[in-house]
Amino acid sequence: MSTEDGTEEAAGGQPASERPVDGMSSETRLANRYGTPKPGMSRRTKTILASVAGAAAVGAAVFMAIPTGAGTVTSKDVGFTIPDASTAVVDFTVTKPTDVTVDCAVQVLNDSYAVVGWKTVRIGPAETGTVSLSVAVRTDSLGVTGGANACWVIDAEQ
Repeated sequence: MSTEDGTEEAAGGQPASERPVDGMSSETRLANRYGTPKPGMSRRTKTILASVAGAAAVGAAVFMAIPTGAGTVTSKDVGFTIPDASTAVVDFTVTKPTDVTVDCAVQVLNDSYAVVGWKTVRIGPAETGTVSLSVAVRTDSLGVTGGANACWVIDAEQ
């Protein structure tokens, strides 16, 4: 069969130039060349994987929610004063177990966030878990802020 533009058409309405030479469809040729597509995961496998992922998420949440217990030390900055260019007074609280000794690093920063004063303070065992401190720190130049940088537990051997 021939069309107005002179090309031949097959009985199915497909131009002769687009007809497969070997009579196979393109899907069949692709499957022969590359193999058939792998089937997806079964519903059972998906359910098992989702259950395992959910259990792992619950386990991780429980693990993170449990407090670490003894040895936990936290500090909170209360305030600071800058009496002059060579001194700063930093006020902070430390919460720790009553029977441990901790060291806290106190720092003073200038307007460029550079450290201009640094002091380590040792806090021994106390009757209460929270201790308030006011520490004077010498500075190299005028500071604009101060606070407790970090606190950590000291081993008994030191």
